[in-house]
Amino acid sequence: MSKIQAIRGMNDILPDETPAWQYLESTVQRVLQGYGYREIRFPVLEQTQLFKRSIGEVTDIVEKEMYSFDDRNGDNLSLRPEGTAGCVRAAEQHGLLYNQQQRLWYRGPMFRYERPQKGRYRQFHQIGVETFGMSGPDIDAEVLLLSARLWRELGLSAHVRLEINNIGTAQDRRDYGAALVAFLQQHEAALDEDSRRRLQSNPLRILDSKVPTTQAILVDAPVLADFVSAETQTHFAGLRQLLDSAGIAYVVNPRLVRGLDYYNNMVFEWITDTLGAQGTVCAGGRYDGLVAQLGGRATPAVGFAMGVERLVLMLQEVGSLPADVGRGADVFVAVGEGMSAAAIGLAEQLRSNDGVSVQLNCGGGKISNQLKRAYNSGARVAVVLEAADEQGENLPLQRVRIRPLGEESTAISVAVAELGATLEGLLRA
Repeated sequence: MSKIQAIRGMNDILPDETPAWQYLESTVQRVLQGYGYREIRFPVLEQTQLFKRSIGEVTDIVEKEMYSFDDRNGDNLSLRPEGTAGCVRAAEQHGLLYNQQQRLWYRGPMFRYERPQKGRYRQFHQIGVETFGMSGPDIDAEVLLLSARLWRELGLSAHVRLEINNIGTAQDRRDYGAALVAFLQQHEAALDEDSRRRLQSNPLRILDSKVPTTQAILVDAPVLADFVSAETQTHFAGLRQLLDSAGIAYVVNPRLVRGLDYYNNMVFEWITDTLGAQGTVCAGGRYDGLVAQLGGRATPAVGFAMGVERLVLMLQEVGSLPADVGRGADVFVAVGEGMSAAAIGLAEQLRSNDGVSVQLNCGGGKISNQLKRAYNSGARVAVVLEAADEQGENLPLQRVRIRPLGEESTAISVAVAELGATLEGLLRA
């Protein structure tokens, strides 16, 4: 009988890998809480219409990449391909938006059917930030300052750069799109196949093309900045002034557009050169029309999402993970024959009273083999309980041996009453 394998592009995250994920997630949570953001959790499965109405029916995500199916009631459902639409749906459904300000964040798996490659999978994970009820450029600046602080906390500031753009209102983009289509139709034969297909369905996405011949044509194309409204220009200028005042370096990229239809005004991307072609690690912008588009009252909003897999790859590539990430328990307890009950009690006492993490040897074995497990576990110190015939099977535990697990370590005998203080000194060293 053949073994069942994981679905292609949906990867297991193994115990050797999860410490980097936990470090990233805990750092993000700490930074977000420092800005007053609260976590929201919502389902991975939603009505397909939610994503068609928010992302846009003629986007690649909706047309090609969503995992959609009819359930037993005949309802068409989809695994979420991104988080913003579900967050808006949840916040609106539960009365969190009208006449209120909200700063929310979420994390979890997203799903898109596309060709798996390094840092890009069919089940991937995102951390997202969404804010509602604030219309000024100050909240835009806060979102960017927050993300910049996150890079500093993760040791990645030197490896990312910020690009921003003003994509105007929906009407501005329609006007610009008509001018762009008129220009590109003169060069249609020279466009790549994807760009020719997008010419009628979503022409602004052509600006994202990485095909050199198409990029060469776009050099002379109309520029979106010439079409944006005076109101959005004022907003964008205010944002730039706040970023300059805060010392946040950025580049205005007039070709930057986001692939989701709901964005307006300010959009941004944090880009890295350490991951090859998969250079965007965090992206977002304003989406002031989305709440109304999904049936709520008009609500200003701005947010972003970052790919966890890509950020973990970055942390590994640039070596910014702290040395203790992935280390095992602080203490490994090796158990002599007949000492299981005493060992369990001692391990529980250490965990409760001394604030150390403790891995207890289970399953028996020679002390020499247990110490090999201790070294392999990543623990810093082994505590050895001698066999019962040496301790006295029915006598209270009096002494234990401590063996620091360094390269040149010597075991010492310590009274149980002094064990906590001794371990504290060794673990602080």
